[in-house]
Amino acid sequence: MFNKKPHFVRIVSSFWASSIASELEYRFNIIIEILSVIGNLAGSLFTLSLFYGPNNNLGGWNWYSSIVILGIYTFLEGFTTTFLQPNLSRIVRHVQNGTLDFVLLKPVDSQLWLSLRIFSPWGIPTMLSGLILISFGLNFSNSEISIKIILISSLMLISSLLILYSLWFLIASTSIWFVRVWNANEVLRSTLVAGRYPITAYPDSLRKVFTFIVPIAFLTTFPAEAMLNLLSLKYILFSLLISLSFLYITTKFWNYALRFYTSASS
Repeated sequence: MFNKKPHFVRIVSSFWASSIASELEYRFNIIIEILSVIGNLAGSLFTLSLFYGPNNNLGGWNWYSSIVILGIYTFLEGFTTTFLQPNLSRIVRHVQNGTLDFVLLKPVDSQLWLSLRIFSPWGIPTMLSGLILISFGLNFSNSEISIKIILISSLMLISSLLILYSLWFLIASTSIWFVRVWNANEVLRSTLVAGRYPITAYPDSLRKVFTFIVPIAFLTTFPAEAMLNLLSLKYILFSLLISLSFLYITTKFWNYALRFYTSASS
């Protein structure tokens, strides 16, 4: 009895096994992806270096601490490629083709199915490069490493993943009413590029926008501060509250949107 996997784990395992088997038919893609990651990483580091002068300071952040932020951003990019883009971009297609009917009829939560049905391994190199950047930046920042900091940093990183997922899914949910929501996702992705740099490097007006309107600070800067043991308890709790609120709103909004979905069979 205790050897049986929980229902949720068995479903997701089945999803990902079939996705990986399908994707690995094109194994040459892994070489292209690795070369792409190396090129993007070199370009990101070069761009970041342009902002550093003789003072080696960008909004109060030195070079190595900024690399931690860049590493978190890179990790989130890999997460997007692995989970968000391949799954949530298909919601529009499901609505247009009427195949959302089959999703809703399955004995699985529709949001779960739409969010985790596909696992794209091509984002893994990007995620690994992000972790390498984080480790490199923390090592040369001489930051303290303890179980407490690891725990808080993990919570903050999970929080940023939940916020990122929620933003993508909220936009994807509007496909019930609109067709060209993919353009909105591209706008969101372009906006989130600002997370490559410390939030304090921006003018005060943009800091407020990137903190309270588009929560970019909660995606990269605050998790980096937690890893560097610079984040106050207030912002840790606020970040967790924001991420859970976003997740709750996402679920409620999806259920609300389904009330307006017209089945292809009706």
